[in-house]
Amino acid sequence: MSGPTTRKTAGDAEDRRIRRSWLVLSGSLFILALAALLRVTVDGARPLDWLMIGVIVVVAFVAVRHRMAVGALEISRRGEAESFARILQGLSRSISPDAIVDAIVEEIGSGTGADHIVVARRRPDARVLEATLVNTRTGGPSSTTLFPISDLEDPPEDRPPSILGGRSPSEARGEGHDERMRGVLRHRPEDAVLVARRIAARARRIYGLKHTLSAPLTTDAGVIGAIVASRRTAEAWPESAQRILTGAAIEASAALSRAYSHREAEARASTDALTGLPNRRYFDEFCALLARRRRSEDAIGILMVDIDRFKLLNDAHGHAVGDEVLRAVAGAIAGAVREDDVPARFGGEEFAVLLRNPHIDEAVEVGERIRVAVSSLDLSRYGVQSASVSVGVAVASIPHQPIVEIIEQADRALYDAKRAGRDRVVAA
Repeated sequence: MSGPTTRKTAGDAEDRRIRRSWLVLSGSLFILALAALLRVTVDGARPLDWLMIGVIVVVAFVAVRHRMAVGALEISRRGEAESFARILQGLSRSISPDAIVDAIVEEIGSGTGADHIVVARRRPDARVLEATLVNTRTGGPSSTTLFPISDLEDPPEDRPPSILGGRSPSEARGEGHDERMRGVLRHRPEDAVLVARRIAARARRIYGLKHTLSAPLTTDAGVIGAIVASRRTAEAWPESAQRILTGAAIEASAALSRAYSHREAEARASTDALTGLPNRRYFDEFCALLARRRRSEDAIGILMVDIDRFKLLNDAHGHAVGDEVLRAVAGAIAGAVREDDVPARFGGEEFAVLLRNPHIDEAVEVGERIRVAVSSLDLSRYGVQSASVSVGVAVASIPHQPIVEIIEQADRALYDAKRAGRDRVVAA
């Protein structure tokens, strides 16, 4: 609370000083003009008197024009400050990348006078450069398209040789290969501007835009995209537009970095580090959410999958080989289930699969696909001859049957499969 109040008090004091200075100047000019008129009236006009009057008129004219220019600059700076404040306010309430884009485009459009805004950003979960076009004049729906990822990842071809250090662009591109494999190429700061201009050129070609202004989006990892403003008129962009766009890009970069870090942290918290499948926490939360949204006609099925004799395998080959077998089995399960099913590592060598709207025959079929996929794994490179799983299947028998009960039924069916000889699917 003290920050804005302090700035406002300082601004009011500065305004008072400016007003006092103008009162002194205008009063001085008025006294000089009055003295000159009295001298002309009393003693008669002389060349030196007319020269003094002319100088006073010129000084007064220049002073008025200067005052008007200062007022216009003050209004412009105040508009910039208000635009930044609204951008920061919008970003402070935004927790997702899409919300961040929505929070900045409107203010950038009004602050810079742009007709269109393009926000191109690399998606953190894929090597995709996603560009969103917003018409700030009509306020119509935005459109999204994909730009070549090379616009972001390749070193700029038009940077000076001094920046390349005497190396060719292809050689520099080779040096960035490892960074691209990790997701973002670490451009030099001066490269970031060139990358933003390259993205702006792509936006002009794809969307037919005119007269663009651009600023890069960067994080600690490197350049992740750019913001491009466009307008129809060919007159030069004011300096305030570049300042607003650059400031918005800096704040948006920080907000996107926070959003991506938050998303990565959530993903790590809900993903099993060994197998890459959702973990028990995610599975339980998903089941709880599904229970709240579940309709009476929705069927729910559960598969409980356990690797047969996994303890013996661990004892015989070691935990490192056991981990590899767990990864291979998890991959087989993920590849065998349906698109809407949710597989998870339930704990140890046990996995669970939630099935959406299955008949009992469909549930058993999915369980059998999992069993066959695991038995078909080639584990010889780990010194393991083969692996097998036992699968317990349960499907809700009554509307709104608690999912916990279905899991218990599938667990009992799993133990029946174990007692019956393992490597089989048993329905509750």
